[in-house]
Amino acid sequence: MLGASAARRCCEGRTSTPSPPVNGHVSGRLAKLAVLLGPLALWLWARGLSGDPVSFGWPDVPAGNSDLLIAVGLMVMLVLVVGLPLVAAGHSPHVVLRPADSAVRLGDVVGAEATKREAVDTLNLFLAHRTFASELGGQPRRGVLFEGPPGTGKTYLAKAMAGEAGVPFLFVSASAFQSMYYGQTNRKVRSYFKALRREARREGGAIGFIEEFDAIGGARSNMGSGASREGVTGVVNELLVQMQSFDLPSGRAALAGRLVDLANLWLPLHRHLSRPATPQANVLVVAATNRAADLDPALMRPGRFDRIVHFGLPPRRDREAIAAYYLGRKSHGPDVAADAVAGLTSGYTPVRIERLLDEALVCALRRGGREMRWPDVLEAKLVTELGLSHDDGYEPVERRRIATHEAAHALVATLVGRRVTVASILRRSDALGLVAHDDAEERLLSTPSEAKGLMQVALAGMVAEELEWGEASSGISSDLAAATTVAAQLVGALGAGGSRLSLEAASMAGGNLVAKVLGDETSRRSAERLMAEAEAATRGLVERHRSALRALTDALLAGDELSGDEVREVLARHGAEVAPRAAAPR
Repeated sequence: MLGASAARRCCEGRTSTPSPPVNGHVSGRLAKLAVLLGPLALWLWARGLSGDPVSFGWPDVPAGNSDLLIAVGLMVMLVLVVGLPLVAAGHSPHVVLRPADSAVRLGDVVGAEATKREAVDTLNLFLAHRTFASELGGQPRRGVLFEGPPGTGKTYLAKAMAGEAGVPFLFVSASAFQSMYYGQTNRKVRSYFKALRREARREGGAIGFIEEFDAIGGARSNMGSGASREGVTGVVNELLVQMQSFDLPSGRAALAGRLVDLANLWLPLHRHLSRPATPQANVLVVAATNRAADLDPALMRPGRFDRIVHFGLPPRRDREAIAAYYLGRKSHGPDVAADAVAGLTSGYTPVRIERLLDEALVCALRRGGREMRWPDVLEAKLVTELGLSHDDGYEPVERRRIATHEAAHALVATLVGRRVTVASILRRSDALGLVAHDDAEERLLSTPSEAKGLMQVALAGMVAEELEWGEASSGISSDLAAATTVAAQLVGALGAGGSRLSLEAASMAGGNLVAKVLGDETSRRSAERLMAEAEAATRGLVERHRSALRALTDALLAGDELSGDEVREVLARHGAEVAPRAAAPR
């Protein structure tokens, strides 16, 4: 959604070095102290055994009491080794980023204008909090929840907000709050909010960002049990309290207040001194999660994280802006266009788009180039989704059968109006070959006719093998599973099997939709009828365009891998026309 979410390597999940587990921190400190104090302890022990204990300037200790000195020394070291880590375990694990530490600004955020506009409104309220409160009587937002899949730019947008406001940005991973010591998790939370208030009063404002917020903000349960007080319940309670703590006085103001109270004890009532006023700290806490449904409802009530900003997968228009942003910073040829990248990356997050282009640069370097070309982008997509290609040395007959199978998928996909991006007979992971295809136009809705087209594409390999070889191979198993799934969705969820009753609600309660459809006799017969109709339609298409099938098979055998344009060129030469789409209703 937010194209700049990875532009300077500061994107989601990469804003700072991930915090190791807290137990690892404590174990590391214990190990360091043991290394430092261990030799001293051994030396003291050896001197004590030799009858020449070290006095450190104290009066001489009789030789018979050297064991007492050793015991005292060991006790002191034990207190240092155990006590110091315990004291340090309550410190906040956050990282402070000053405005000068990052050049990320809202101008670097591309795509998702609605989300960006929400961030701008929140930032304006944050900067004009005094005016908003004094002149309009409003209360500024204190907590904002960024909710969406990983890689959609939640962290990056928060950093851009902090950079635009010119205030410190206190980043912390929620898992870093967890401690092996009882009570220290809550103490870390208190320490973090104390640091936020301190930075806000020093710099005029501060933005806190808590990543993976669900690690400490999960819904409470078993509230009556004592075991839960230090667990989820105790931490959530602490968060609820701290979100109301921004008007608490600083340490200096609290001391001044206590001195005033002490002085008022000796003054008559009409001469009592006024306690110093405590201005509210201008703090905005942004929490990010991809599991908002798991959060405790109390955290999202007014005055807490009451504003939820949703981050979704970017639509094509936003993906084009994101791709243009990245292509402007990466070496590429004229055949790599932002609109083409956007069409190739349906369902991608901004981070995945950048990762795809980086992998394309790797593919370019592998072939000796200095800039990515469009074949490099196609190869990068296959590499990131399916893995590297390799030829396992097929037997000639097996190789032709695989080429026939994949050529049939590409042929029927083209005939039913889908866009083929690549066809390959190279092995990738567990796939002996593949045909990548998608909708010619990106839409949010699909029709039963389009679903039946997908069934025809899935069954094309089986039909072609039977026509060319007399029988199908074991390679059709995944195709039959895909076609069965589509048929079950048509019958059980879309009412295309003769009945308008939906089995989808039953599948949500337990089990999956395919099992529900196959387990019901009437629905099963409807799904089998749809499969038979799809197979008959596919057989008719393949038989009518058998010359195109064989030509595409030969092209795959010669080149191993064909781009979508090459597939369409071969098919066009043999009269395989794209099926026209149904006209839109008036």
